[in-house]
Amino acid sequence: MLNEFKDFIAKGNVMDMAVGIIIGAAFTAIVQSVVADLINPIIGLFTGGIDFTNNYFVLSGEVAAGASLEAAREAGASIFAYGSFLMAVINFLIIATVVFMLVKYVNKVKSLAEKPDEVAPEVSSGPSELDVLLEIRDQLKAAN
Repeated sequence: MLNEFKDFIAKGNVMDMAVGIIIGAAFTAIVQSVVADLINPIIGLFTGGIDFTNNYFVLSGEVAAGASLEAAREAGASIFAYGSFLMAVINFLIIATVVFMLVKYVNKVKSLAEKPDEVAPEVSSGPSELDVLLEIRDQLKAAN
């Protein structure tokens, strides 16, 4: 069983998947930074800095009027946090758009790299080695 596990781990697919997960985790940090640090502030300029995170309905329990979502959760109230969900959906759409644009750019660069260079027209370089040897042979026969 240990040998089977070693064979499984040594397969290329498992190693490729592990590298993909590690790179994916690092890529996630980059995408989250692009969204949080670059895109959301620009969107905030156009929307007046609207943040729906603290919008919720109290289903049961007591919560002070105007309390934040975190305060309502700490108070133990049962809440319907529609604002937090809405912000998660908006962030998902932004992240999906950024990832789509990055993948599209990478695919474009990859296709340009794979595109074969224009083939130069074939230039005649003169007689081949075989042609020269045959000509020498014929001249030697003629001279004798």
